Amino acid sequence: MSDTDLSLLPGQRRRDWIRLRTLILLRWIAITGQLTAVVITQWGLGIPLDLGLCLTAIGAAVIVNLIATVVFPETKRLTERETAALALFDILQLGVLFYLTGGLHNPFALLLLGPVTVSASVLTLRATTLLGTVAVAVVTLLALTARPLRAPDGEVLRQPELLLAGTWVALVIALVFLSIYSRRVSSEMHAMSDALAATQMALAREQKLTDLGGVVAAAAHELGTPLATIKLTSAELLEELDDRPELREDAALIRNEADRCRDILRSMGRAGKDDLHVKQAPLEEVVREAVEPHEDRGKEIQRAAARTAHGAQPAVLRRPEIIHGLRNLVQNAVDFAESAVRIECGWTDARIWIRIADDGPGFPPGMLSRIGEPFMRTRRGERGARPGYEGMGLGLFIAKTLLERSGAELTFANGGEPGAGADAPRGALVEVVWPRGKIDAIRGETPVPQGQNRPIRA
Repeated sequence: MSDTDLSLLPGQRRRDWIRLRTLILLRWIAITGQLTAVVITQWGLGIPLDLGLCLTAIGAAVIVNLIATVVFPETKRLTERETAALALFDILQLGVLFYLTGGLHNPFALLLLGPVTVSASVLTLRATTLLGTVAVAVVTLLALTARPLRAPDGEVLRQPELLLAGTWVALVIALVFLSIYSRRVSSEMHAMSDALAATQMALAREQKLTDLGGVVAAAAHELGTPLATIKLTSAELLEELDDRPELREDAALIRNEADRCRDILRSMGRAGKDDLHVKQAPLEEVVREAVEPHEDRGKEIQRAAARTAHGAQPAVLRRPEIIHGLRNLVQNAVDFAESAVRIECGWTDARIWIRIADDGPGFPPGMLSRIGEPFMRTRRGERGARPGYEGMGLGLFIAKTLLERSGAELTFANGGEPGAGADAPRGALVEVVWPRGKIDAIRGETPVPQGQNRPIRA
C-alpha cells in the first residue's frame, strides 16, 4: 500500500480517541470513592484527619471536573497534550491526598498506578515516560515524608521501616512493569487494527475493480430503452422529412449515433450483475490475472502446471480476495528475485495449490516463524532493500489474511528446504493450498450456476 493509504489508517489518529466525557465520568467515580474513604476513616474508624485540607484536595478535582463540563462540549475528544495534562493532575492530586493521610502507610497508595497505566495504553512513549517519572517521584516523596495517621488513642499508625521500603520498591516496580505491559499489549492491538484496516481497504479496492464490469453492463442495460426510443423517433423523422433534405441528414445522424452508443456499451460489458464468466475462471487464468501487473518489472515470470496435476484443469471462484492475495505474494517474490520467479499450480481431487518461488536470497531463518505479522520492520536489512519503498510486512499480512479468508493454508519456506521441489529456484517459497471444495466453482461448496449469459437487447 502507498504512504497515502497508510496515512488514512485509524491508528494515525489514535491520540484523539479519548473522549473528555469518559475521563470526567471516571474522575467523578474517583471523587466519590475518596469522599467515602475520608468519611469512613474520620467518623467510622475514629481516625482523625486534617479534614479541611483533605476536602480541599478533593475539591480541586471537583472544580476541574465542573470546569471541563461547563467549558467543553460532551463530544470533545482530547489531544495527547490534554490527556497527559489531566493524567498529571490526577497523579499530583492523589499524591497530595496521600500525603495528608499517611503516605505509603496508607494501603490505598497503589491507586497511583491507575493514571500511569492508562497513559501507557493511549499516549506516546514520551508522555508515558514523563508521567511515570512524576509518579515515581511522588511515591518516593510519600515514602520519605507524609503526615502520619493516628489511632483514636493517639498511637501513630505506621509500617516497620523494612516493610515501608518493600512497599516503595513494589510500587516502583509495578509502575514500570504495568506501563511496559500495557504499552506493549496496546501497541500490538493497534498494529493489528491498522493492518486489518489496510486489508479491508485493499479488498474494497479490488472489489470495486471486479464490480466495474457489472456497473458498465448494468448501465448498458438501463440505457437500452432510451437509446431505442431515440432510434425509433429518428426513424419516424426520416420518413416525415423526405421533402427537407437538410433536416433529414440531421435525423439520420441522430439515428446512426444512437446505434453507435448501443454498440459501444454492448462491447464494454455484457450482463454484468449476472455474468457467469466474471464469477469463475480456470485456475491458470486466475494466476495469470494475479501475475499480469508484475510481468514488465524486469524479472522473468515462469508459469506452469505441476506434473502431479490430476485430471482436467479446475474452474475456480474468481474472488477479489484470492486475486489480490496472490498478487501481493507475486509482488513480494518479484521485489526480491534476482532474475526469475516460478509459479506452479496443481490440483488433485481433494485440493488445489499454487506455489510461488523466487531465486533471491530467501527468507531469513529467524523470520520464518513471524512471517505474516503486520508492521515487521526487520526484513529490510535482512533480505535486501525493496525497490521504491521500505517493507513493513503489510503486503504479506494482507495476502495471508485474504487467502486464509478464502479457506487457504499458507506455508513459507526457502527453496533448499524439504518440499521445495527439485527444480524450484533456491530462494523464498510460498505455497498456498485450498481444500478443493472451498474454491472449485463447479463441484465446490458454493458452485457458480452454469449456462450461457443472456445477451443485452436494445
